[in-house]
Amino acid sequence: MEEFAVYVLYSESADRIYIGYSSNSVERFKWHNELSTKGHTTRYRPWKMIHVEFFGTKQFAMKRERALKGGQGRQWLREVVIPRMVELGFISA
Repeated sequence: MEEFAVYVLYSESADRIYIGYSSNSVERFKWHNELSTKGHTTRYRPWKMIHVEFFGTKQFAMKRERALKGGQGRQWLREVVIPRMVELGFISA
């Protein structure tokens, strides 16, 4: 059974969030940080994966991705997830 991941990347240097989904989040993360030569994410490297959620269907993953990209989702990431990553020492403030 294929599994889909919704992931959130964070660029400390630019204080930027990137939200996406993939059936292979490890390969996709590598693409964002190393393999891609053009596109939005190349400008803000390096990226750290600060949040990931797994879903059994592409439809559920896409729905969650849309929710995180909305105002309340981004607010939750900025107010809860990012401060938690700082607290854990994974990213700096």
